[in-house]
Amino acid sequence: MDISKVPENTRKKKSRSIKQGRKWSKIISYLLLIILSVVFLFPFLWLVFTAVKPEREVLTFPPRMFPSVWKWSNYPEVFKLIDFGQYYLNSIFVSLIGVFGTVLSSTLVAFGFARLKGAGHGIWFALLLATMMLPSQVTMIPVYLIYSKLKLVNTFVPLTLGAFFGSAYYIFLQRQFFLTIPKSLEESARLDGANTFQIFAKIMLPLSVPSVITVALLTFMGFWNDFMNPLIYLNDQSKYTLALGIMQLQGSHVVAWGPLMAASVMVIVPVIITFFVGQKYFIQGIATTGSKE
Repeated sequence: MDISKVPENTRKKKSRSIKQGRKWSKIISYLLLIILSVVFLFPFLWLVFTAVKPEREVLTFPPRMFPSVWKWSNYPEVFKLIDFGQYYLNSIFVSLIGVFGTVLSSTLVAFGFARLKGAGHGIWFALLLATMMLPSQVTMIPVYLIYSKLKLVNTFVPLTLGAFFGSAYYIFLQRQFFLTIPKSLEESARLDGANTFQIFAKIMLPLSVPSVITVALLTFMGFWNDFMNPLIYLNDQSKYTLALGIMQLQGSHVVAWGPLMAASVMVIVPVIITFFVGQKYFIQGIATTGSKE
């Protein structure tokens, strides 16, 4: 059909209807996104408002979203009931050491698998990925016995030492990112006399900033929220991390709901801030991983 033979009024009507259809499509999409955002944010908003409720209003029925009296004293009360500041410092220390160890070890191993080809290269990588199928519960008791024999229980060593031996998932993630970097850069560097470590430090590492930040963010959240390992290895309350320390607000018969919710808010806030600070690199690192030039 020759479009020139279609009357001008008909063409304008069709163009107008197409624009209106696109407009309504955007409106519906945004409305659905807003509704889904509210649904996913509701538990967090409930936590935030519960943190400033009086004790008598926390478990009232029917439940109320907003408190009748805003009890901001729940926040300073957390520091009176438990040694919250010390737990915060412990969690920061463990998380930073864990991030440093994981990023260092995973990046080096990933570079080796991506760029250094040797005998049995594929077999070793397959064995590495196979470790992801091994549940942590299987190795929990043997690993505890090892640390116990080394007299490292009730220290931060069992919580952080494993990070320096790499993580199969993060090694895979960074290996895929390294594969997207053109080999011509590496070949040019070798012609200029650069050795393998110089290529890694001066070319590969700067170009892999998105994947490094992605690994750092995921690792930080993992160590920050870790509850099981501190529960197993730490005995002294002065060494508790946040995930373990705030459990003291939940007794056998009485639960300090207001301070518990306030403490939970203060635990979540650093994770949210960390994610938004590195959001750009996080999305870029996830999106480009596995896509090859």
